[in-house]
Amino acid sequence: MAHYSRRQRRLGIDIWPGFVDALAQLVMIIVFVLMIFTAGQFYLTSALSGRDAALAQLTQRINELTELLSLERKSGADLKVQLGTLSDQQAATKSQLLAAQSQLAATKAQLGSAQADAQSALAKLSAETTQSQQQLSNEQARRKAAEDDIARRDEQLRSAQTTVDQLNEQLAALRKQLQEIAAALDLSESKNKEAQVQVADLGRRLNEALATKVAELANYRSEFFGRLRQLLGDRSDIRVVGDRFVFQSEVLFDRASADLGPDARDQLLPLANALKDIAAKIPPDIDWVLQVQGHTDRQPINTAQFPSNWELSTARAVSVVKFLIAQGIPANRLDAAGFGEFQPVDTLEGPEAYRHNRRIELKLTSR
Repeated sequence: MAHYSRRQRRLGIDIWPGFVDALAQLVMIIVFVLMIFTAGQFYLTSALSGRDAALAQLTQRINELTELLSLERKSGADLKVQLGTLSDQQAATKSQLLAAQSQLAATKAQLGSAQADAQSALAKLSAETTQSQQQLSNEQARRKAAEDDIARRDEQLRSAQTTVDQLNEQLAALRKQLQEIAAALDLSESKNKEAQVQVADLGRRLNEALATKVAELANYRSEFFGRLRQLLGDRSDIRVVGDRFVFQSEVLFDRASADLGPDARDQLLPLANALKDIAAKIPPDIDWVLQVQGHTDRQPINTAQFPSNWELSTARAVSVVKFLIAQGIPANRLDAAGFGEFQPVDTLEGPEAYRHNRRIELKLTSR
């Protein structure tokens, strides 16, 4: 029994604290739930209060709109009444307008008829006026033309009279000049006959003098060429052709060159000496000149110094002239000319023909 009491007492001590703890936790949960409920109730009350206020404002707004709608309905009824009145007035105005338009149309018709009558009358009057003005203008034009014709005829008459006077004066002057010319012509014919006789005599004498000078120059030329033949001997590269003395270019110049070669001076020196001797014998009144002519073959040349055979042939002739001047031949008695390949003595092709055409010709002639 005692043992049971102790065990019961021990059991009681073990359960109660747990029960208290559980009860405390339950109380805390209840308090927490109450707090949540209170807070929710507060927020719900606040929300309901806000909704009530909004509902009250909405109700107030609806009432105001209802009043406005009533006013608008009343205004609409008034407007309908006014519209009916205006419709009646419009109908009456349309009737008046139709009547006015009818009256206006009648007035326009009357006005158009009046205007047509007036325009017809105005056109008739204008045509009559234009016809009258045209007649007056034509009459004035005829009168003006007649006056101008009279003035023109008077002017022509005065001009013709002046012309006649001038022609008479000129005719008198011409008659006088004809008389003077006839006298001068007679004198001129006599002088002309004398002059023709003198001219014929002068021409004959001039021809005789020229023939004499030509003959003298021919004699000197013959003497010059004869002495050259003696000095140069019988050579195939130096020959006399007609009235010309011909040197082959190879005797004086190297190929494609215008400078006298080493032996060229020896070949030309007898020519210069003979020319000086003959020049001293030729009378001063014979106007002679030694022409030095350069000729090439037809083979083209194109160098910086000689773009064509014209330049080469001319340069060779000038070289011979300069040599003769250096030997004492007067420069005014020398003439240099280049003919290129355009005056060949051999028209065939080949080296031999080319050699014949490359030459320097000397001709003693008058100017």
